[in-house]
Amino acid sequence: MSEAVKRYEAWLADPAIDEETKEELRGIAGNAEEIEDRFFRDLAFGTGGLRGVIGAGTNRMNVYTVGRATQGLSRWVKEQAASAGTRPSVVIAHDSRFKSPEFAREAALVLAANGVKAYLFESLRPTPELSFAVRHLGATAGIVITASHNPPEYNGYKVYASDGCQLVPDLAAQVTACIRDVASLSDVKKMDENEAREAGLLEIIGEAVDRAYIAAVTAAVPGGGEVRKAAADLKIVYTPLHGSGNVPVREALKAAGFTQVSVVKEQEAPDPRFSTVKSPNPEEREAFELALKVAEREGADILIGTDPDCDRMGAAVRNADGEFVLLTGNQSGAIMLHYLLTRLSAEGRLPEDGAVIKTIVTSELGADIARRHGLKVFNTLTGVKYIGEKIT
Repeated sequence: MSEAVKRYEAWLADPAIDEETKEELRGIAGNAEEIEDRFFRDLAFGTGGLRGVIGAGTNRMNVYTVGRATQGLSRWVKEQAASAGTRPSVVIAHDSRFKSPEFAREAALVLAANGVKAYLFESLRPTPELSFAVRHLGATAGIVITASHNPPEYNGYKVYASDGCQLVPDLAAQVTACIRDVASLSDVKKMDENEAREAGLLEIIGEAVDRAYIAAVTAAVPGGGEVRKAAADLKIVYTPLHGSGNVPVREALKAAGFTQVSVVKEQEAPDPRFSTVKSPNPEEREAFELALKVAEREGADILIGTDPDCDRMGAAVRNADGEFVLLTGNQSGAIMLHYLLTRLSAEGRLPEDGAVIKTIVTSELGADIARRHGLKVFNTLTGVKYIGEKIT
């Protein structure tokens, strides 16, 4: 009997596993290939956290793999908080994917059972807001339930450190070791939701953090009145691609003075199937097909799209012939960097010892722009976590 089959039978016999999950597992009885795929390993935790197909099994995203990961994470969080002399706490957000609310709630109640305060967003929120909230609330860590722009059958579990960045390899290795020490599902603690609230170990958050986040986003963009003046004449079509960006992106644009913003109605509402696109990736032109039709109809100047957890942006602008051209990430980044550095320089706010950090896979255009402004340039490995590590 293979190890996978042993694990499969153990789950069927485990009283901790709910009947609905067991019924799903009974449905694959005799399917050796499916059993092997679901149980040949534990879903791996890496620098990106967990990511996998939703379903029953140790190699799937489900409340049990989420619970086990959170049990291990709880230990790491308490160790980090003890070293810092702070109360252990974790902020939790989720996107629009299947099971995202359930996984977020599971994580919150496991944290609470382990004496770690959980700040749980009331509904879906963008990953960047989760990152902000960790710092804003002084939390030890953050969790966001998302699989970014992967297909609908996937979900994931990303962990953020107290600096608001995803875990770098050495920290991820520490968390992985803690998760491995959770030998069985019976080792996973879970508290009743009402009990957790009454004990002050579960706090539902939302509007107050939203306001602080939008204020921080708009304050980070230099230009003030001139931006508002230019914004008044710019027509924007935005699509959240059925994800978590719809409300916060439009609120941020409104706060910055962009009043002519239309949303693609067919892609406005959260939809875990991402029904209107082949892939909810705003860096691919196919994802903009509906937005392009709206833009042509309304005479828009620019299209903006965000992926399901709103940490990836795509944009399209009109060329000299009036046709929409999709910008690459390198082009968008260079344009934004040029604006920021030029504006900060004009306002006398560009530091003499300033620096720009870029990844090794980013084009050198941004580096050239930075050097023309007298700034140093540092390269990192791919991933915002490495940029954050340099900053902090």
